[in-house]
Amino acid sequence: MDVEGRASKGKPLTLNLEQGQEKGNQNDDYGLASAHTIDRDSWQQVGLMLVTTFNCGWILSFSNLVMLPLGWTWGIICLLVVGLYTAYANWLLAAFQFIDDRRFIRYRDLMGFVYGKSMYHITWASQFLTLLLGNMGFILLGGKALKEINSEFSDSPLRLQYYIVITGAAYFFYSFSIPTISAMKNWLGASAVVTFTYIIFLLIVLIKDGKSNSNRDFDISGSEVSKVFNAFGAVSAIIVSNTSGLLPEIQSTLRKPAVKNMRKALYLQYTVGVLFYYGVTVMGYWAYGSMVSAYLPENLSGPKWVNVLINAIVFLQSIVSQHMFVAPIHEALDTKFLEIDKAMHSGENLKRLFLLRAIFFTGNTFVAAAFPFMGDFVNLLGSFSLVPLTFMFPSMVFIKVKGRTARIEKKAWHWFNIVFSSLLTIATTISAVRLIINNIQKYHFFADA
Repeated sequence: MDVEGRASKGKPLTLNLEQGQEKGNQNDDYGLASAHTIDRDSWQQVGLMLVTTFNCGWILSFSNLVMLPLGWTWGIICLLVVGLYTAYANWLLAAFQFIDDRRFIRYRDLMGFVYGKSMYHITWASQFLTLLLGNMGFILLGGKALKEINSEFSDSPLRLQYYIVITGAAYFFYSFSIPTISAMKNWLGASAVVTFTYIIFLLIVLIKDGKSNSNRDFDISGSEVSKVFNAFGAVSAIIVSNTSGLLPEIQSTLRKPAVKNMRKALYLQYTVGVLFYYGVTVMGYWAYGSMVSAYLPENLSGPKWVNVLINAIVFLQSIVSQHMFVAPIHEALDTKFLEIDKAMHSGENLKRLFLLRAIFFTGNTFVAAAFPFMGDFVNLLGSFSLVPLTFMFPSMVFIKVKGRTARIEKKAWHWFNIVFSSLLTIATTISAVRLIINNIQKYHFFADA
């Protein structure tokens, strides 16, 4: 399938859904040289990875971040509408893995090829900032889970920062031992088992608590202005729950036909995967109403062994899940500093890999310990960086690549996406910054949150 578009310098671009796989070395500045594996994984492996990673412990905060500010009616509507919108945006983006007989294994390369170096750098900054914030959030999540386990056995648990350091160390050792997305293959089965185990136990406790909690209410508190800002924060959280901002990097690992296989993996995520993380989001709100915590296990009535089991699995599963969401940063560092013609765990590469991972996780762990405000990271993550990456940029590529032949209503639809996502970015960013300012006033650095 060839569809002509218009390049920035007047030259036509051609969208080749699969042909570019055989000609990837023609990519000029956007080549396939990478320290990580490309063109090898099955769609089942990638689909399972998406299902398990998006059902990580982050879902334990969504009842508070999504349903509490929106309530039942708007909460359900936004979950469905934003979920479908993100599924469509990712489905669209998957088609642009190949343009002009070139394969783009990085989002920034795609945007740079279509729109020039400025968009390359904007995409690079947006994506890497999103992934950095996301990894800090994962470190906070793991630390919170460990502290909750300690709280079950002690009335005076250690400070959160101790557990954050333990979590950062665990992430470092995993990322050093399993350096790429493809290398996660042997871990995904076990990750899926523990993921669905903790979700099933969690749902059982939520149903029990919901039936016994007759005093819960579902009132939305705050002034009218606060409700509006909190609603935009909830939309950000829904976006975070559904998309990652790194689809081209994930798609690069797929064997051909990569476009069709990526869309199969997305179907798995937005059917099986969404059933679980939306289910937990709704059931948590149903069980505790306006008293639902920003970290759901804090509300659980027990028994103690269930609380310990859920938090232990959340910690262990987060070690695997966080790796996918930070893979583009690892890939960029590894490709720049490792000798890519040699095995990753051989000779000099082993030392460099150890140093790269150590520097990265030391910095991220320190920042996470200094700013332990989990909900803020989720909202900021879904605002000024993830919204453009998910909704705006794919439509921008469509306009440039297929603008010459697309029907007027299609072009109008994509221009609407661009304008709407721009406005949404502004609104959600203001909401996220407002929340961060409020929490900085309420908490102090290195707070035992």
